[in-house]
Amino acid sequence: MLNEQLRSVLQNMPKAELHIHIEGSLEPELIFALAQRNSVSLPYASVEALRDAYAFTDLQSFLDIYYAGASVLLTEQDFYDMTAAYLQRAAADNVRHAEIFFDPQTHTARGVPFETVIGGIWRACQEGPISASLIMCFLRHLSEEEALATLEESLPFRDKILGVGLDSSEVGHPPEKFARVFERARQLGLRLVAHAGEEGPPAYIESALDVLEVERIDHGVRSLESPALVERLVREQMALTVCPLSNIKLRVFDVMGKHNLRELLDKGLVATVNSDDPAYFGGYMNANFIAAFEALPLDVNHARQLARNSFAASFLDPERKRAFIAEVDDFFAHSAQIRA
Repeated sequence: MLNEQLRSVLQNMPKAELHIHIEGSLEPELIFALAQRNSVSLPYASVEALRDAYAFTDLQSFLDIYYAGASVLLTEQDFYDMTAAYLQRAAADNVRHAEIFFDPQTHTARGVPFETVIGGIWRACQEGPISASLIMCFLRHLSEEEALATLEESLPFRDKILGVGLDSSEVGHPPEKFARVFERARQLGLRLVAHAGEEGPPAYIESALDVLEVERIDHGVRSLESPALVERLVREQMALTVCPLSNIKLRVFDVMGKHNLRELLDKGLVATVNSDDPAYFGGYMNANFIAAFEALPLDVNHARQLARNSFAASFLDPERKRAFIAEVDDFFAHSAQIRA
């Protein structure tokens, strides 16, 4: 059981979130409210029935419900309300900066204009209580041609997009499938990340690094299956955006006590903790930290390392990065005095 002092440290320490799908923060209550507002019929009788459906066996079973939930998002105000709700929850967990994924293809395929999607999300970020940037993700189960078309469609909004990523069904859709679109994004000066090594093998992480030339690996927990890859990730200080509750909910690990977060840190990997799709996986940032620290032999030094890693791995400019890391160090210096 987690002692109250460590629990308080986890809850109150400054942190950044680098792996959050904004559509995955859509709580059942808001799904029903937006469905009513937009006259969208849902295949669930109540909020409780929808929440009960969140018993996933793998990534695909989650994605089926995830896309159904997104169907209620139709207007700019819907995207604003969803994003504003996430930012408030993140602020309550002492998240100071978030780099938010959004999936335009999920919406444009339903006839929702790109401008509507990014307009609502961006406006909420500008008016929100924390620093936030946007990373546009391509759906890897769709073709690279569709991803290229989405990238071109995003160009009028280039000033609102920090980077691009790759998400959705991993197995059977290796990173190299998207080599041309990532090359184009690099030419545009966008930051590059990709989901790899969640359900897919370590080879997917290698292709994300070698072919896509990403700057950060989302998930990456299967990297430990390849000692040579681990050595490379440590040498290059390549950050992994690990999502503990997601990994349990999607059966990447059977139980939290078997999660490899501690081992990743012990081997010198730049692991961070994130919430992924918090409405579906059982918790936002602090819930992820608490679940991991309750089940694994992690202590206050690991907490400090994870908090520092979250800012070090961010795409903030160097000056802001240093300021946030100094804030983390000040927090832990004060926490040490309290413990003493």
